Amino acid sequence: MAGYTLRDPSFRGSLFPFTYTRPVAACRTGILTIREKWERHLGEPVQAEGALYLPENLRVPPDFRGGYRAINGALLPDENLLGALSDLKPHERLVHGDTLLAWHLASPNDDDHDSVTIPYAGTPTLVRHPWDFCRLNDQEIRKDFLLITRGRRSASPDELTRLINPSQVFIEPGATVTGAVLNASEGPVYIGKHAVVMEGALIRGPFALGEAATVKMGTRIYGATTLGPGSVAGGEIKNSILFGYANKGHDGYLGDAVIGEWCNLGAGTSCSNLKNNLTPVKIRDEQAGSYREAGLKCGLLMGDYSRTAVNTTFNTGSLVGVSTHVFGAALPPAYLTSFLWAGDQGIGEYRLEKALSDAAAWKALKGHDLTDQDKSILRHVFQQTSSYRKSFLHS
Repeated sequence: MAGYTLRDPSFRGSLFPFTYTRPVAACRTGILTIREKWERHLGEPVQAEGALYLPENLRVPPDFRGGYRAINGALLPDENLLGALSDLKPHERLVHGDTLLAWHLASPNDDDHDSVTIPYAGTPTLVRHPWDFCRLNDQEIRKDFLLITRGRRSASPDELTRLINPSQVFIEPGATVTGAVLNASEGPVYIGKHAVVMEGALIRGPFALGEAATVKMGTRIYGATTLGPGSVAGGEIKNSILFGYANKGHDGYLGDAVIGEWCNLGAGTSCSNLKNNLTPVKIRDEQAGSYREAGLKCGLLMGDYSRTAVNTTFNTGSLVGVSTHVFGAALPPAYLTSFLWAGDQGIGEYRLEKALSDAAAWKALKGHDLTDQDKSILRHVFQQTSSYRKSFLHS
């Protein structure tokens, strides 16, 4: 049996701010993270290797008896890829154009410079930019739904809940669905273990609600939307992803958005996802220092531990880094780097120790601790983004 690992690709910086705090394979699109998808397909634990400062708990000891297969961490699995991967012999590399998809070595320390290149005939799906997570969310919810529910029987909601196309609704044991409408006519609806859907919620698929997540009363959700584990949702949401443990618990609109973990969006927070002149949305690539087109629709992209105050409004294609606090009546800049305090009176640095203290408080709110590993990651991101902050602080 070979040991498998998902390694960050060379373009991991194009997926900032989300890959500041996790390997690419720990990012979520569909119901599962990329790593979880591969583990279910392969039927065994898989490593997720990112930057060296990222935590060891994302790595598991592989079994090298059958060789060592490394997979591009941005690559989404499918049946064709699984066949090509299993056929890969030691010292062979699977490529598609200029993109390395996978390679097979005798051990993780082997030199692969002499590997034989094997062209992949299929069309691989990779996440290359942060907006790809919601762009791919529709197809990935459908694929993950089949992967998770095949051969299983759904639990039942209460008698007041209306199911439309019930064969495409799956409710995990321990979930509570009360007086809601779950419409799976345009895509599946998945409700995770111990999740709660309150009365009056209107949900259209494709939709995924993670373990112990909550949809509050009267919430309106359109597909394709994923609310990761421990998240809270209210107001109106469309084609968006909350990675996990994030709060968008009140009125306000979130569309074509990706929100990292441990974020909090204050009541009335909304984002635009479409420009009035219908021109392509351009998003700041922080590492490259340039802007990239994200298509006609893109809303808010927000890194872990960031927060907004009441009635914060974001322009189309806004990017907010890690641990940045946004407030005030005026539109904030469409690009804000990490560890900023941004309001009507200007922009200042979010002092590291204060940011760590606040992050610990927000994790405690959901019964979690800010671990030494968490602190180490945030300290590293603070240092890594210091040059970007200078442009805000000295302007």
